[in-house]
Amino acid sequence: MTLTDGRGRPRVAVTGLGVKAPAGNDVDSFWSTIRAGRATAATIQRFDPSELPVRFAGEVRDFDPVPYFGPKEARRQDRVTQLGFAAAADALADTGELGADPSRCAVVTGTGVGGLESHENQMQIFFDKGAARVSPFTVPLMMANATAGVVAMQFGWTGPNVCIATACAAGAHAIGEAVRLVRDGTADVVMAGGTEACVTPMTVAAFARMGALSARNDEPERASRPFDADRDGFVIGEGAAFLVIEALERAQARGAKIYGEVTGYGRNADAYHITAPSPGGAGAAACMQLALDDAGLEPGAIGHVNAHGTSTDLNDAAEAEAVRKVFGDDVPPVTSTKGVTGHLIGAAGAVEAMAALLSLREGVVPPTANLERIGDDIGVDVVGGEARQIGSKPALSNSFGFGGHNATLILAPAPS
Repeated sequence: MTLTDGRGRPRVAVTGLGVKAPAGNDVDSFWSTIRAGRATAATIQRFDPSELPVRFAGEVRDFDPVPYFGPKEARRQDRVTQLGFAAAADALADTGELGADPSRCAVVTGTGVGGLESHENQMQIFFDKGAARVSPFTVPLMMANATAGVVAMQFGWTGPNVCIATACAAGAHAIGEAVRLVRDGTADVVMAGGTEACVTPMTVAAFARMGALSARNDEPERASRPFDADRDGFVIGEGAAFLVIEALERAQARGAKIYGEVTGYGRNADAYHITAPSPGGAGAAACMQLALDDAGLEPGAIGHVNAHGTSTDLNDAAEAEAVRKVFGDDVPPVTSTKGVTGHLIGAAGAVEAMAALLSLREGVVPPTANLERIGDDIGVDVVGGEARQIGSKPALSNSFGFGGHNATLILAPAPS
């Protein structure tokens, strides 16, 4: 077996997974929920949402940060870092003994906004009690790059350490940039993924005010319905997912468990509008083609598309048109795991890449939750109902963010 790709670059393997998500706090429970298409949105529990126009979300339940930090240190971390570090620690435990030089180990995290809960809490303290009562830990609590720093400090990794903030594309960008670090020889091992904890009063109110959220307060479990004719907005969620990424040659030499390979990465910009996708999904289509070119694949080689699929009118229609442009008359099955998890913003791309890798392991496409009638403006084969067997073929995973940021990953099954 050749251990380089068609361009002579090292093939890149995923050897560890960790997740904290509405669908589950470990890989097995997460995959079980995704595979079954069980929606997880419910009335918000972390605070009283009764005064908000939207009162439900995809929350990470039964999560305790103390085993990962200890009680004192856990209190000094925002929830975004608690979730992110816990997922990264689980991924490190999953990958086994790395035997790597810490100076050759890198961290790349993605997040949309960082420590929102701490930001909102401390702003309230400032207005209610004055400047003298603001916590001295506020700045490190709310920094977008805090998770990247904490992961490196806890692991003792002194290699490249980067935080990417490209809104809803950040998690996918983090994985793609990690692949580049391994391919160009900058790092031997990279912990890459995304984290977000934006289920907060102000954030929910802000997304609701811009008309982005579903308003199905009476049936939250049916609210996230990507590509459905009755979609009316996304469900905001929180969570984290991290992947251990290294050269395939290195992974095989140490006898690592291999979940799959990352063979292609595309990224570009719509350069069109701060929140709306470019007309006809032009930017998304170009991004998918960049990823296919990077992987050296024709569109017909793709077994399924793990879509960005937010459950909003504009995004789903534009993405579907983009998929048709790229794949023509041979569109593979399409799914969106946001029907299960809601939209995890900066963590979404990493969580969905993980779902795609687990799909490859079984040769199935998980169903899109709440898909009852495909919208007339969609025109692609969206998988609903139950998981569909497709065999062993690469997957394409899309992530698109406000600001016009696009990222696409091509994920391949583990070598036999």
